[in-house]
Formats: sequence, structure tokens, C-alpha cells
Amino acid sequence: MIDVKMPQLGESVAEGTVTKWRCQVGDYVRREQPLVEVATDKADSELPSPADGRVAKLAVAEGDIVPTGGLLCVLDESATAPSPAAGGAAGPGASEPRAAASTPAAAATPPAPTAAPAAAATPPAAPASPAPSAPSALSSPATRKLAREQGVDLGAVRGTGEHGRITREDVRSAAVAPGSESAPAPTPPPAPPPTAPSAVGAVAELLAVGSAPVPVPGAGYRAYKVPPYVPRPGDEVVPFSRRRRITADHMVYSVHTAPHVVTVAEIDLAATSRLRDAHKAAFEKDGVSLTFLAFVVAAVTRALREHPHLNARVLDDAFVVLRDIHVGIAIDTPGGLLVASIKNTGELSVRGIARAIDELAARARDGKVTADDLSGTTFTVSNPGRKGNLYGGAIISQPNVAILRIGEIKKRPVVVTREGEDAIVIHPVMYAALSYDHRVVDGVLANSFLWRVADVLGRAEFEL
Repeated sequence: MIDVKMPQLGESVAEGTVTKWRCQVGDYVRREQPLVEVATDKADSELPSPADGRVAKLAVAEGDIVPTGGLLCVLDESATAPSPAAGGAAGPGASEPRAAASTPAAAATPPAPTAAPAAAATPPAAPASPAPSAPSALSSPATRKLAREQGVDLGAVRGTGEHGRITREDVRSAAVAPGSESAPAPTPPPAPPPTAPSAVGAVAELLAVGSAPVPVPGAGYRAYKVPPYVPRPGDEVVPFSRRRRITADHMVYSVHTAPHVVTVAEIDLAATSRLRDAHKAAFEKDGVSLTFLAFVVAAVTRALREHPHLNARVLDDAFVVLRDIHVGIAIDTPGGLLVASIKNTGELSVRGIARAIDELAARARDGKVTADDLSGTTFTVSNPGRKGNLYGGAIISQPNVAILRIGEIKKRPVVVTREGEDAIVIHPVMYAALSYDHRVVDGVLANSFLWRVADVLGRAEFEL
């Protein structure tokens, strides 16, 4: 038997929501065949089967939240693939045990054998004495999204899931129930009380040491309280998406955890620009976009080899210098910003890096990124765009210890020395800002690293 568990679906993602099962108990699946669709605060993913086998058990239902490492289903790898004739003959007879075992509630509390089909066909009933709903109802991101789409007030819904958690079925029932108390709010919601939202509040609890107060967005700090929001005509209240919520919590955590320091360099890209112009057409014939970002990632990779302490992560009372270099790139998608990881960047040429950037960007914008794409980043490069972006300090993507934010490339006058004489020429110039964690990275090391990045780009020292 093989236990299929929830993988780590990206940095800082601790759980995922099962949105759709692509198989049922009794189905024979092939290796790499999609088993289940999972939604996280960063992306929606299909989890493939790790081996050939028959689905012996579904441990969770659609709409359930499963922590990283939690059991999703069980495969019997010893089962043989059915022949077409055998599969047709076994189909009707296999339907009853499949239905009985496909409901996690039934699997957890096995009913009498004669009642198995009925138990599987009927959604689990609410507990006899359900616990009263908490002020912030327990629900998954997918459930909250469905509630917004159906106009259902989760505060008026009684959850039938574990610990009173509201499931998608609870929301659907509330949406169609006659005389339901839940309805779309005609006006913007009232001002929240001056307490931390549940997600950010969890961050505050994590950061608090003893009774030391922690600044909380939307609430305040010590004697200062954030003024309540007063709805005005024309205002639009935009609920946080799943991705925006986890991004917000990640940024708050990073700022409170890592003492950020920013250093900026001016980089002359004349030599790199000439190299790019000389090879851009050849790369395009091979279907690869030769962008300046590819050269920046290559320069960062070389500088990381020479300054390995910036390719690290912090533990409780130590830090780890990581052997492998996986440079993450920030990608803007319709659903928000993602950081996708170029694996083993140190083993790639500029062509390999450029191809990896193209592939990651295409998958991210099509919503087809995998868990592996979003995990393992050891250093991040952020490229906010070309419009009016001189430079800026980015917030470190945890658990990295540094992030490089590149600015707009513009032609500027620069001083160059030729045959012992100084001259003013017009070159393409870019500013780059390195944000680093001062717990483990000192200013001398950070400046040396950034200088080396600028030096590689200035000399165009690349292997295409």
C-alpha cells in the first residue's frame, strides 16, 4: 500500500484545500495520472499518482483542508490493471464498495455492512450537539470563495465538518435553503472592531514574545488604534483572495522577523546589451526570449557561488549555507504575484536560464505551475516592470536571507575611461537594490555581493 500525502505546495504554504477528486475508490490509476485537484493560497495544482495501482481509500472529502504531510488517499500498488472485459464485468459489482469507502466520514466510523450504500449516498448529517460557531467561522479558502459567489454569510452558517468547520456543502445548502438568513450585503460591510484579523492575528501570536505587544495591521500598536473605516458612496470593498491573504501574512512575518537593510548599485549594461543584441535573433529562432532578466539571474548565480552566505536560511540559533542554488523569479499573473524557482540555476547557461524563465512564466500565467515550481527557492530576483521603476527595496521572501530588486533600464550619461582619458557617453543603465537579512548578512558582505553582480553585468562575463 502507498500512502499519498499532501506535498509542500510552495514556500510558507502549510495546507491545501481538496477541490476535486479525479478518481474514486476502486479506480485503477496509472503513474502520473492526476488524482486530485488542490487549491492553496498561491496556486491551484493537480497532484499526480506516484505509481500504478488501485485506489483503496480516499481519506478526505472535497472541500476539506489537509495540512502538509496529511493523508489524501491510499493506493494498492499490488493490484493489476483490469482487462477491458474484466473491467466491464466488474463495473456494476464494484460500485457498492467504492461508494461506501469514498466517503471519509464513513471510513472513519464504519457503519454496518448493510447500511454502507445508504451511508455513502447521503451527505454526513450534522452532529447531534454541534459546537456553537466561533466568531470567525472555520472554513477553507475555497469555501469562503464559494460563499462570496453565492452571497452566503458564513457567520449565519452552522458547520458540519470537523470542529464545526464549514464545508462547501454547507454553503450550497445555505444558498438554496428557503428563508435563509444569508443574503448578499447591499452595502459595504460595517467597520471591523479594532482587533487583528484572524490570519494576521495568527502572525502576531507567532511573533509575540511573552506579553510584548506586536504592531498588527488594521488594529494598531499600544495606545495607537487604527481609525475605523466609515463607508462612503462609491467605495469598493475588495475581499482578499487566497493568494493575496497569504502574501500579506508572508510580508508581515518577513518584516517582523528579518531586520531588513537595503543597498543600491548603479549598473552599466552597455557590454551586456551589445552581447544580447548580437545573439537575440538566434535565440528567438530557437523559441527562447533572451531578456535582460536572464543575464541578471546568471550574474546573481555567479555572485552567489563566490558569496555563499547569501544563499542561506536562518534557523533558531544558527543559519544554514545551502549547497544548491535555486533562484526564484517574481512573476505577475492574473491571480497575483508568484515566485517560481529555477532549479539548479548554477548548472545552467544563459540559454538554459532564459528557457526556464519562459517556461515558468507561461505555466504561471496559465495556472499550471506545480508544487515543485513554487518550492525550494534560495534567493529571489524581483522585476517589477519597465514603467517608472527607478529602484526600490523589496521585502525578503522567507526563508531566504536576501532579494534583489532590479529597476528600469534607461539611457543615461556615464563617465568611462579610454586610453587614460575620461569621457562622457550614453549607455543603458539600471539600478539594482539588494535587501538583506542583517541577522546573518553584514554590510561588507552584501556590498561585495552586489558589486560582483554589477561587475559581471558590466563586463558581460557570460557563457551563452
